[in-house]
Amino acid sequence: MVFETKGQYPSQWAAIESVAGKIGCTAETLRRWMRQGERDPGLREEPATAQQQRAKSLERNMRELREANEILNVAIALFAQAELDRRLK
Repeated sequence: MVFETKGQYPSQWAAIESVAGKIGCTAETLRRWMRQGERDPGLREEPATAQQQRAKSLERNMRELREANEILNVAIALFAQAELDRRLK
């Protein structure tokens, strides 16, 4: 609706505010829906929603792997120290 009526208003924001009032949501919510609708089919240069979710998931996995790696490195150091102490006795 915003794209269809955009020419009747002085700005896209004015069109968004008008349509938002008609459909019963806030103007900001409608603006976000529009941006997402432009991103997903590739009309905007920003990454699509699915790509953003995948990137967040990959970042979370990397963070978890780094934490696990840090824990393993500490465990290796402790076992190595225990082995050295055992040999000296």
